Amino acid sequence: MNATESFLRREPGATEAAPLVRLQDVHLRFGANEVLKGIDLEVKRGEAVTIIGPSGSGKSTILRCITGLLRPQQGHIGVGGTAVESLRGEDELIALRKRVGFVFQQYNLFPHLTVLENLVIAPTRVIGRPRADAEREAHALLARVRLADKARAYPGELSGGQQQRVAIARALAMRPELILFDEVTSALDPETVGEVLTVIRELVEDGMTCVLVTHEMRFAAEISDHIYFTEAGRIVEHGPAAQIFGQPTQERTRAFLRRALGAVPRLPPEFDAAFAPVPAAAPAAPAAPAASTGSTASTASTASLPR
Repeated sequence: MNATESFLRREPGATEAAPLVRLQDVHLRFGANEVLKGIDLEVKRGEAVTIIGPSGSGKSTILRCITGLLRPQQGHIGVGGTAVESLRGEDELIALRKRVGFVFQQYNLFPHLTVLENLVIAPTRVIGRPRADAEREAHALLARVRLADKARAYPGELSGGQQQRVAIARALAMRPELILFDEVTSALDPETVGEVLTVIRELVEDGMTCVLVTHEMRFAAEISDHIYFTEAGRIVEHGPAAQIFGQPTQERTRAFLRRALGAVPRLPPEFDAAFAPVPAAAPAAPAAPAASTGSTASTASTASLPR
């Protein structure tokens, strides 16, 4: 087993029932604007959890609270036994972010560094990993995201999809327990979206714990263990993917998915039944034509001739 495989697989002896991430009654406001209004969310080790909902519903804000980038005024956020809301010093926050990878919508690569240097800089400077070990693992990760030949390239020489795959490899280089993906395909053109989704799908299949915010509904239904639907800073509904996409209990969830699914390829058949459009009423039968005149008969006879 190589180094990449060893840190992607689940930790032996991990307690399956204990959530790696737990949010309880999380409230966050900016001035008078309450952005999160009592969020409860759990992610178990090895799970892929996806947060969906309309723009501005608080999805990305939840991810930023998990990493301590935003501090809620009320509630509890636990990540692997660490109470995130209690962290104060920069050293404590850095220790948390060593364990939690974050891949943003914008790639945030260092433009003046090569792809290889982008992957090596944090493991060597933050963790103190030997340079040779960090480079060896970086090359393995680049091969994993199908960019083995781009190690010496600069970010500006890559497509958007390639840069986002580098960003994923860079997050993995820190050997995180958890990776957060914040709408990582929204800035990509349609031809490169699939490249990034393929990489994420493989991570999920390997047991990497992931929390995703995405508008890719088909992808969310395919790879997620659990779905949370948010609106206006609240969790409207949550449950297994088959339930949320197949038999949602809330009308607001149904309405959102009807619109969202209208813009993407159809889901597998088991998810389709709940969102099939109501058949339109059959049009009224046309009135019987008037008795044919000689001219009409002549015209019909002419029309029936081969051309």
